[in-house]
Amino acid sequence: MSEITGSKIRKILDSRGNETVEVEIFTEFGRGVSAAPSGASKGSNEVKDYPEGGIDQSIKIFRSEISKSIIGMESSDQAGFDRYLESADGTDDFSNIGGNLAVALSLANAFATSDELGVPLFRYLGGINARMTTPLGNVVGGGKHAVNGTTIQEFLIASHSGNVYEAIRANSMVHKRIKERASKELDIPVGMGDEKAWVLPFDDEKVISMVKEAAEEISEKTGLTIENGMDLAASNYFEKGHYVYRNSRLTREEQVDFVEGIVKDRGYTVIEDPFDENDFESFAELTKRVGDKATIIGDDLYTTNYDRLQKGIGKRASNAILLKPNQVGTLSRLLKTWKLAKDNGMSVVVSHRSGETTDYFIAHLAVAIGADYLKTGTVGGERIAKLNELVRIQEEMGGQE
Repeated sequence: MSEITGSKIRKILDSRGNETVEVEIFTEFGRGVSAAPSGASKGSNEVKDYPEGGIDQSIKIFRSEISKSIIGMESSDQAGFDRYLESADGTDDFSNIGGNLAVALSLANAFATSDELGVPLFRYLGGINARMTTPLGNVVGGGKHAVNGTTIQEFLIASHSGNVYEAIRANSMVHKRIKERASKELDIPVGMGDEKAWVLPFDDEKVISMVKEAAEEISEKTGLTIENGMDLAASNYFEKGHYVYRNSRLTREEQVDFVEGIVKDRGYTVIEDPFDENDFESFAELTKRVGDKATIIGDDLYTTNYDRLQKGIGKRASNAILLKPNQVGTLSRLLKTWKLAKDNGMSVVVSHRSGETTDYFIAHLAVAIGADYLKTGTVGGERIAKLNELVRIQEEMGGQE
């Protein structure tokens, strides 16, 4: 038995210095801690971070109602625990108790159960099917994650190695190499954005080439295969039927052609959110054209939402999905969406948020479900917390797995 015996809540700061909630859950022999991150670039279908009244209202609800109600619950019944959170809120979007409170509770409960059982979280969630993931690093940032950067929100790289530490290190080397290349052209220091990616005052076309060249240099140096990718977060600059870049305005059809060229001509193989979040048709057209050459990921398109993923599968909109626990509020909801994706042959990417904490749940989640990539950024304490946990997990697995 692993009955919940107590719980705590507190305010902590995320990587942007904003307040968020951290929850502890106790069983007789276990303890779980989890904190909620926050996103700057959000899909419109995500659950609400907090109810009316903000973070203080969430904490008030926890202390007056939830902390008492969960006493005696069986923590190993994750689905039952998460159903309780849904019933306590009474809405689909957690607008009454707050999605951040819900996700911190849900993940803390999973941590507590694995601690009670004396097994690593990735084994508790994934069993023998757990598999090491590939770190996907953010090396140049723009959009809503930076000021005066590129229109494209994130330039990504993924180094492939049987030793996850070597993959993490190669990603970091690309990050450093980009700063060196940019510094040669600028008379001012190179700054960082929310996710510790470099903010460069160049147009998108120049950065597309710069990141590709830096990755090729480090690939040659390390002997590792390094993929190039990007999160266009295109909903953020879709205005009145056009995608508005610094030096151009593209129609829907031109945007499809533009991204197709990034794959076919520039060799980028990871493409996230290249169109507006409701443009399933453009996603489908791009996937039809280059889905055999690139991983086409829906983030804002799906927001880890089961019903939206069903719609995307019906339209063949993408061949991959991004999963973020706090987009849906509970671990059970995320796992339901993940299973639908896997049952339909889609690739899966587990992701951080731009406003992060040192919580490393997503590292265990990515390994537990055998995610193709774990998107965490490349440097920064809150990002390194996840990446270094991957190194420890691989040791726990007995080496390369």
